[in-house]
Amino acid sequence: MTDARAATLVLVRHGETVWHAENRYAGISDVELTPRGHEQARQLAGWAAGAGLSAVWASTLSRAQITAGASAEAAGVRLRVDERLRELDFGQAEGLTAREMRERFPEARAAFEADPGANPLPGGEDPAAAADRFTAALRDIAAADPDGRVLVVAHTTAIRIALCRLVGVPLGEYRRLFPRLDNCALTELRLRDDAPRAAILQYNTPIGAVR
Repeated sequence: MTDARAATLVLVRHGETVWHAENRYAGISDVELTPRGHEQARQLAGWAAGAGLSAVWASTLSRAQITAGASAEAAGVRLRVDERLRELDFGQAEGLTAREMRERFPEARAAFEADPGANPLPGGEDPAAAADRFTAALRDIAAADPDGRVLVVAHTTAIRIALCRLVGVPLGEYRRLFPRLDNCALTELRLRDDAPRAAILQYNTPIGAVR
């Protein structure tokens, strides 16, 4: 019998985008980083240079790859990409604000706010399916580097529903339990290869607060 092994995963939301100021739902839309978003990526790279990272992964969306690329270079590792780490597809809500959704499809938006796990936005991806593919990607990343510390740059909703899945709470709780995830803040997990649940070591920690 061998001892269980545990990978440390640092989950990070990409840098600020041009839709951030109005809080427009980006989803799978490929939205550019702002100058502040690029600066956040540089700050993340400064952290990555001394973080002892063994790998850096990102979703296929450019805002995640650009954010992660600087950290991969600073850590001296190759940037790896996994399509399963992408954000949820928000369907008809792509590019809209919450107010615009309430005007265009008020009943659907109200149902989403009441239980976002059971009521995806019109034409949007099923949160349970999204949680499955995102957590499967994390487990594969952890299995490939079982004793490592890995940076994973992805997206706010995908990360939060994955956290619900990994700690064993209903997906519909993600907006209440994890109400915000700041750009380039650190959320660190320990994922054992023999355990269905992860341990959350830190959540939404600003880079400047890391000692």
